[in-house]
Amino acid sequence: MKIKISLILFSIFIATSSCKTETNKSLSEAQIAEASAALNTWFENQFEADVAMSPQWQTDLGYKTNYGKWDDISSDQMLVNYNNAKERLNYLEQEVNVAALDSVTAISYTLYKLNMKNEIEDYEYRFYNYPVNQMYGLHSSVPAFLINKHRIDSVTDAEAYIARIRGVKPLFTELRNQLGIRESNQIIAPKFVLDRVLDDSRNILKGSPFDDSQEQMPILADFESKLNKLKLDTAVQEKLLVDATKALVDSLQPAYNELISFVENQKIRATTDDGVWKFPRGDAFYAIALNRATTTSMTAEEIHKLGLNEVERIHGEMKEIMKQVKFEGSLQDFFEFMRVDKQFYYEDSSEGRAAYMKEAKAIIDDMRGHLDELFITKPKAEVVVKQVEAFREKSAGKAFYNSPAPDGSRPGIYYANLYDIKAMPKYQMQALAYHEGIPGHHMQLAIAQELEGLPKFRKFGGYTPYIEGWGLYCEYVPKEMGMYKDPYSDFGRLAMELWRACRLVVDTGIHDKKWTREEGIAYYKENTPNAESDCIKMVERHIVMPGQATAYKVGMNKILELRAKAETELGDTFNIRAFHEVVLGQGALPLSVLEEQVINYIATQKQ
Repeated sequence: MKIKISLILFSIFIATSSCKTETNKSLSEAQIAEASAALNTWFENQFEADVAMSPQWQTDLGYKTNYGKWDDISSDQMLVNYNNAKERLNYLEQEVNVAALDSVTAISYTLYKLNMKNEIEDYEYRFYNYPVNQMYGLHSSVPAFLINKHRIDSVTDAEAYIARIRGVKPLFTELRNQLGIRESNQIIAPKFVLDRVLDDSRNILKGSPFDDSQEQMPILADFESKLNKLKLDTAVQEKLLVDATKALVDSLQPAYNELISFVENQKIRATTDDGVWKFPRGDAFYAIALNRATTTSMTAEEIHKLGLNEVERIHGEMKEIMKQVKFEGSLQDFFEFMRVDKQFYYEDSSEGRAAYMKEAKAIIDDMRGHLDELFITKPKAEVVVKQVEAFREKSAGKAFYNSPAPDGSRPGIYYANLYDIKAMPKYQMQALAYHEGIPGHHMQLAIAQELEGLPKFRKFGGYTPYIEGWGLYCEYVPKEMGMYKDPYSDFGRLAMELWRACRLVVDTGIHDKKWTREEGIAYYKENTPNAESDCIKMVERHIVMPGQATAYKVGMNKILELRAKAETELGDTFNIRAFHEVVLGQGALPLSVLEEQVINYIATQKQ
């Protein structure tokens, strides 16, 4: 059963509708409903057209169409997408009477138009990225996709899995072509990035059938495990295993070997320059990257200064916790204490990792019991906690969330990366679970998918400062509920907020102020209690995802600012559950549009 738009949001829409133009006032409700329905049908048609071009997106959504295929990553497909965006923008500007739309559809119009404008503007910079790096790329996403998203419920599904293995070779041929195009445009990843790609790619080729190891390589192990659950006829299962093994040897193995050779060759010409300032028109590209990341017009300098101010404020709050626990010494001494004292870490063993996972699940289970205190609407989809798989744990982030399948076949997943157990301290466990699981990304993204009345491009789209700002905001909310009973856990919450504040400083430092990788690492080590491995990974993430990490703190600050405005103006009538309904009730929004919704909510509540 889908979640309907709530009465609170409906009242906002009524209030917003009262601000329509004179043209709109002259229209009947039936005319407005007809125009809105027509545009929403158009939105759905565009969404389905986009999905139809992406076999992997189809799988994400639970469809089994084109189940044996990969996406087209060619430049020709980029041009198709660009031309589609121009045609769609022209339709919106020339064919749609905005004044004839209801308020919900008018917001959808604004968002879709913005998306198309951004896509058109971004086409000029379509090669300004690194298609393979330590954070993402086909070399790591291919096995992750097969293992985590390709379900096998029948022999036909198994054959599609094998077809995808066979398709890796032509897919990687185009990948190498794309890497070559970028190099011809003077865009090549720094040396350390290519080293990470080489390590990850070589790891995929470990295990049977590629060597004499008793352990199967991850894809083959996953395939056989999924087949075993089907309880097939022995002869049928054996044939499928033979076919999968042959596809791995004939297609996947040479594809990875050719990619490894290509990257080794490219590494000869790579440099140690880390920021996008090294690209042609790098300054202009970074300004756009920051705009996309924050949905604001903040400059690199403004973001840098905001980060410095937030770091100073959070350091002050940490010093208060030092007094609580009667620690004597400097803040840096306290950081070192938190880094090395054994009480804050699980044992570096399978038993220690199992204990971490048990506690992480317990934190999620405990928060489930408090959701009614915070939310009116709750998602139908469940959330589970999983450890990051061995084949990608070395380079994957410390924690992340995967949305549930819309058809309910897959729950939301909070992944914890325990490769370096010292990078996952006990005192950060609560804040991490609240951010990635509940009340963070799961409440937000699962609710968005289940909302009725929104076109699919809004249910499944996203704006990073809204999404990650909400996640960071949800690290703070449990403090108000008394959930951080241990002052060290509250320190962990502050440490994670501090981490996001430092991101503002270091991202702009690297890409605008020409900091080196080493200078970025040193800033994190001096100003945070995180493990050195954390600091290294974060700086390396800044380098390959320029601007992205600035979204968290900018988004959190905006949500807190809007909440403070609502609390001040509504006084005793302010209700946290109603506020969260407004924030989550229309899916992801640019921060400026979110602000409009909260202002409308405040006005409605006053009336």
